[in-house]
Amino acid sequence: MVTKILVAGAGSIGRRHAENLAALGAEVTLRGWRDWGLAGLEADLAQHDALVVATATDLRLPLIEVAARMEKPLFIEKPLAFRRDELAAIEQVTGTIADRSMLGYMMRYHPAFRVLAQADLSDIFQFSLTIGHDVTQWRQNWRFSESYAAKAEGGGVLLDLCHELDMAACLFPGLAPVSVEAQGHAGYRGVDMASRISLRNAQVTGEVTMDYLTPKMHRQAILRGTRARHHFDYVAQDYRSETFDGVTQHDRPLERNAMFMAISRDFLALVEGRATSDVEHLPRLDLALPSARLVADCWQAREFIGTIDKELP
Repeated sequence: MVTKILVAGAGSIGRRHAENLAALGAEVTLRGWRDWGLAGLEADLAQHDALVVATATDLRLPLIEVAARMEKPLFIEKPLAFRRDELAAIEQVTGTIADRSMLGYMMRYHPAFRVLAQADLSDIFQFSLTIGHDVTQWRQNWRFSESYAAKAEGGGVLLDLCHELDMAACLFPGLAPVSVEAQGHAGYRGVDMASRISLRNAQVTGEVTMDYLTPKMHRQAILRGTRARHHFDYVAQDYRSETFDGVTQHDRPLERNAMFMAISRDFLALVEGRATSDVEHLPRLDLALPSARLVADCWQAREFIGTIDKELP
C-alpha cells in the first residue's frame, strides 16, 4: 500500500517536503493552514498515515496534539518550540509516537557534518559555529515584514538558523547556554537580527553566532583541539582537518536537496516500520529532544544589547 502523508503548511518548506515525499513514492496532500482549522485537519488526517507540520512555530502545538491523539507519526519542522513550557507539553503529548516521528534537523545529513560526527572529538576544547546572510537577499519577491521571521513569537535569527545549535549539541552533548547576546531592530521589537551564543559543557567552551545582515552568505565550523584543528567552510565546500601529520582535505560535495531527500527517506521508514539509514545522529523526535531543549533555553536567555540600523521591508 502507498503511504499517505498530509503536509500542513504550504510555504516554501512545506512545498519542498511535499515534493520530496512524493518523489519517494508517497501519496501527498499539501494544505495551507489558513481557513483550514483543527476540525479540517482532523478530518483530513484520518485519511492519512502521518503528518508533516511546516507551519509557523507558534501555531504548531494544537496540530501536534491532534496528530498525537490520533497516533499519527509526525515530521515537525525545526525549531520544535521556543519556550520550555510548550516544549514540555509537546514532549508529553507525543510520548507514544516520538520514536516514529522526526524533527527537521536536516543538517545532520550533510556529508561534511557527518565527517565531524564520525570523528574522535575528545581532544576538542573550543569550537565556533557561525552562519549568516542578508535576509533581504534570500528569495526574490519576498518581504521580511510578511514572513514568520519577523514575528516576536517564533521569529528571529536564533530560531530560524538553529541548525548550528543542533550541530553543536550533537557534537558536544550536554551543552548549556552561558549567555546569549542579541541585537534587535527598532521596526521589529523582540526579533533578534544577530545573536551570539556562548555555550559550555564539562569539557568544552564554544560559541554559535548567526545573523540576518552580512552581505555574503557565510557558514563555518571551527573546532580546536590538542590533536587536531578542523576548519569547515560549508559555503566554499572546503573542509580541512589539521594535525601534527599534516592537513587532510575532505572531499564532500553537496547537492542541497539531497539532505532533504535523506531525512524524508528516513521519515518514511519510521512511518512504515522499516529500518532507517546509518546517519550518526538520527533526528528521531525522542532522540532530538536534548537539542530542542537547548534551542528553547537559548531563545529564552536572549539579552538584547542594541539595535541594528538596516532597512528591512
